[in-house]
Amino acid sequence: MTAGAGRKRAEGTALAAAGVTVVLWASAFVSIRSAGAHYSPGALALGRLGAGALVLCAVLLVRREGLPPRAAWPGIITSGVLWFGGYMVALNWGERLVDAGTAAMVVNIGPLLMALLGGWLLKEGFPRRLLAGMAVSFAGAVVVGLSVSEGSGSSPLGVALCVLAAISYAVGVVSQKPALRHASPLQVTAFGCLIGFVACLPFSGQLVAEVADAPASATLNTVYLGVFPTALAFSTWAYALSRTTAGRMGSTTYVVPFLVVLMSWLFLDEVPGRLALAGGLLCLAGVAVSRSRGRTPRPPRPVTEADSATAAPSTTAAPDPQQSSPAGQPTSPVPQGRRTAT
Repeated sequence: MTAGAGRKRAEGTALAAAGVTVVLWASAFVSIRSAGAHYSPGALALGRLGAGALVLCAVLLVRREGLPPRAAWPGIITSGVLWFGGYMVALNWGERLVDAGTAAMVVNIGPLLMALLGGWLLKEGFPRRLLAGMAVSFAGAVVVGLSVSEGSGSSPLGVALCVLAAISYAVGVVSQKPALRHASPLQVTAFGCLIGFVACLPFSGQLVAEVADAPASATLNTVYLGVFPTALAFSTWAYALSRTTAGRMGSTTYVVPFLVVLMSWLFLDEVPGRLALAGGLLCLAGVAVSRSRGRTPRPPRPVTEADSATAAPSTTAAPDPQQSSPAGQPTSPVPQGRRTAT
């Protein structure tokens, strides 16, 4: 296999892994909406994180990866509490008040917030395109909030909870970056999920009480959330990210809201209202603007032989009679027809 064929195969495998992640993350919004009718937000988060932690810790044992280094723990703890714990509780609560498609659109301002935090905490700067994207996404969030007046079934509290989930998501991801310098992606993900599970333990009483009354479909949805959108999707995300750039991977998440709308229509028979859809599209447009790059100047075209042939011929000056010879002596022109004696 040639190097070019191997590179194309690796890119295709990374793209397939990213596709698995996007589809599973989109399905999580639909499963949360379905299971949330029988499980409270905290209980649903605890059950999901428990199932995910079991799978990830089992993989850690099989791969024989031990505890992360001490330097990685601050980032793991922060991301575990905010991303795995706070994000999931806020999202579960928010989806009880808004439909799955609207929740996915609002939460997708998370990549924009990550760019803001990166510019502030990681000293990456604030490009003009980033500021423009902020304005567009903020306008989209306002439009989604105003969709309540259209009777789309959303509520201001639900939209606010989805924004809170996006903030927790962004802070958690930024906190993970320093941890990944010292620990493997599997260690950071597994122990972050485990810490999120511990942070949600106060909801254990609700989970035990609700399991007895919830139908089997809701419980299976909870297990599905932990095994697939949490454990498997984060693993395929790390696999794809190690084989491509972060910018290209981040752009794939823009597909999630549209997949959620499609899945909600197929499985839940719900579609966001027109105003909510327009606001969500504005949110996505703002994120796209903030992550886009300006047009790079085209490098000058190299001069080819054809260009040299068509160029105007240059004239050469006649030799100076007084020009010195290589030996340093002046030379004089030799008249035609005369030869010097030898």
